Amino acid sequence: MENKKYNGWTNYETWCVALWLDNDSGTAHYIATLAAAVYTATEADNTFTHEERAALTLADLLRGQIEELNPLAEKATLYADLLNAALSEVNYYEIAQNVLTDQGLREAGHEHQR
Repeated sequence: MENKKYNGWTNYETWCVALWLDNDSGTAHYIATLAAAVYTATEADNTFTHEERAALTLADLLRGQIEELNPLAEKATLYADLLNAALSEVNYYEIAQNVLTDQGLREAGHEHQR
């Protein structure tokens, strides 16, 4: 199997989305606030720790928002197919874990290595 890692992230698509979410101060602030709210609202369950549940929830929210903002989502074009294929490769869980770590909401030692 081909190793697709890119700049320490799962792949280029994940790195690109993480970069765009972090590079705009308004978006970064919104994501940080969302992460704190998710972390506060989630709890451990029989399957996942508190940190894992928070990362899963945040990942689902991030995926939903990125998909909702996709201007080509409902189009039937070559460009829409390529964009949707790229977005389907994004590891939103990895991004969520990184956001939670950056916000000090995950234990030290679990941070994403860039």
